[in-house]
Amino acid sequence: MKFGFFITLLSVATISVCCADASGNTQTFGDFRDYALTPPMGWNSWDCYGPTVVEQEVKDAADYMAANLHQHGWEYIVVDIRWFVENDHAGGYNVDDQIYVMDEWGRYTPAVNRFPSAADGAGFKPLADYVHDKNLKFGIHLMRGIPKIAVEADCPVKGTDGITASQIYNEDRLCDWLPDNYSVDFAKPGAQEYYNSLFELYASWGVDFVKIDDLSRPYHKEEIEMIRKAIDGCGRAIVLSASPGETPVAEAGHISAHANMWRMVGDVWDIWGDVTHLMDVADSWYPYIKPGTWPDCDMIPLGHLAIRGERGEDRKTRLTESEQYSLMNLFLILRSPLMFGGDLPTMDDATLRLLTNEAALEAHRYGIGVRPLFHEDGRLAVMSDDSRGKGCWLAMFNASDEEQTIVANLAEAGVKGRTAEDVWTGERVSVKGGCISVSLAPHASMMVRIK
Repeated sequence: MKFGFFITLLSVATISVCCADASGNTQTFGDFRDYALTPPMGWNSWDCYGPTVVEQEVKDAADYMAANLHQHGWEYIVVDIRWFVENDHAGGYNVDDQIYVMDEWGRYTPAVNRFPSAADGAGFKPLADYVHDKNLKFGIHLMRGIPKIAVEADCPVKGTDGITASQIYNEDRLCDWLPDNYSVDFAKPGAQEYYNSLFELYASWGVDFVKIDDLSRPYHKEEIEMIRKAIDGCGRAIVLSASPGETPVAEAGHISAHANMWRMVGDVWDIWGDVTHLMDVADSWYPYIKPGTWPDCDMIPLGHLAIRGERGEDRKTRLTESEQYSLMNLFLILRSPLMFGGDLPTMDDATLRLLTNEAALEAHRYGIGVRPLFHEDGRLAVMSDDSRGKGCWLAMFNASDEEQTIVANLAEAGVKGRTAEDVWTGERVSVKGGCISVSLAPHASMMVRIK
């Protein structure tokens, strides 16, 4: 049965209501850590399109990834924020009189004017099928909580006996930068069932990845636990990304027991200060870089950005060439999830080379025991071992505004390698007296493979 009607609420937006099918499957589906044994790699629509991405742009991204990136490990296509708003716009998206779309159970569904294949209650399943047909995976963005409009409409909570949205919400610690949702009160009967109903729906669509915002800062422990339980019972392997940072280091044990990836910092844009801030914050997270649970550096702000974005005008990344390599070296050596933020169809050759260099990607794919050697006076050196027993990697960074010589003592680090090679150029790097010494320009870096 499908429903198509409008509910007009005083002082809130109009709701277009449609019913989406759900599988009803609640079986447990393995250990969530197995869903991301290597750090997820993909594309996210936020840096290019803010809250305005449309279906054809998502398909174009999938087409490009399948043809140019998939063979290098890139596989996720993620639709970011507010895909359920019919009249959203870029450049300050908190406006009055927005039109939200949800079903009769108070669950957001795609705006059909932006995602035509979602018509007749299909939701994101046709778009997910399109992505899957290219051997890729499909993801969506959510906000923590329950839609305010669902509470105002007092929608029933699926899976309960008469509990409604107005009985499971509270106004504690509401998001201060997006006003769409209330908190779900974990102590209320029906709260878990609401989150269960969300992931039942997403599983029926074929969603493989969910990024949930307003979850880590401030840290919403109880809702994280409800989300974990809901995913575990939905019958599909869905990767959970907790956002945005800075996730409290004091909660490292908890978040690594519930999410596949979590943000270490807030949004990272094409500003050098964002990169150096990430270097500083990462100091606390090295012990938690483990298969299935990944500290997250945020998206990669390279290439063609802000076509309809939220941070500046349509542009090519403002990072210099040296800064772009430094950002990539940092993300790779830290084994951060890689979510490219630039526009894929208009990718330039230089950026494509940054994303597809197999020698560099091996550090991301096979590195273990990631550890800093030193971080002082604008000099940073990070090392990881090859899980295949084929040596190790060393990344060295000059974060300062002056040329510096970086010296890494391999012997003190317990490394007996005698040869080293720049992963980007293939050039031999000298190892003398058990040390590698390189002179780096301001904001420059080098990553080497040591054998």
